[in-house]
Amino acid sequence: MRGPEPLAAEFFCVSCRMPFQNRFPLDDAGQCRLCRSGALGFDAVYCFGSFEGPLRELIHLFKYAGMKALAKPLGAQLAAALPRDQQFDVVVPMPLHWRQRWQRGFNQSELLARFTARRCGIPMIAAARRLRATRNQAGLSNAKRRGNVSGAFVIAKPDAVAGQHVLLVDDVMTTGATASACARALKRAGAKSVAVLTLARVDRRLTDVRDA
Repeated sequence: MRGPEPLAAEFFCVSCRMPFQNRFPLDDAGQCRLCRSGALGFDAVYCFGSFEGPLRELIHLFKYAGMKALAKPLGAQLAAALPRDQQFDVVVPMPLHWRQRWQRGFNQSELLARFTARRCGIPMIAAARRLRATRNQAGLSNAKRRGNVSGAFVIAKPDAVAGQHVLLVDDVMTTGATASACARALKRAGAKSVAVLTLARVDRRLTDVRDA
């Protein structure tokens, strides 16, 4: 079986890095409709690969089979997706609701964030907290996804992110609704900028993800 490969696309949004089959969804500046409308709360997205094949299998083993040892090799792939010319002050993991964390036994994003922070030589701080368990996002339109996670996050350690360039780490991004909601909460707490770093993202060229 081939190992995970980096996500490749001829056309993608310069802000959220969503890949497209052609240039039609992008404006002259290279932004997609969601980014043009200001619907997304983050400033940039970096991602290693597409959520399919070997990478999808490894992420499922990591999250659902309790194979925490995969944090190191997956963390190395995550770090490879981060541009070397970008500087950040703090790494924040995407939080899980306490019930989900209790069921799983760990937060996979926190393990990845800790590895990334060590690689970057900056602190990792679990500054965000998930206030409520949200319904599964699968099958929801973009608008309903945003509504589902609206108000779901609070920043428990605002002093840690105020005035900082924050790197928000998660395992998978679909439309960006969850990352956007958390990024908005970080910015309300005073973060100067929020970039999102994920292992994988759902590729719209391969999956039907509806807009609304």
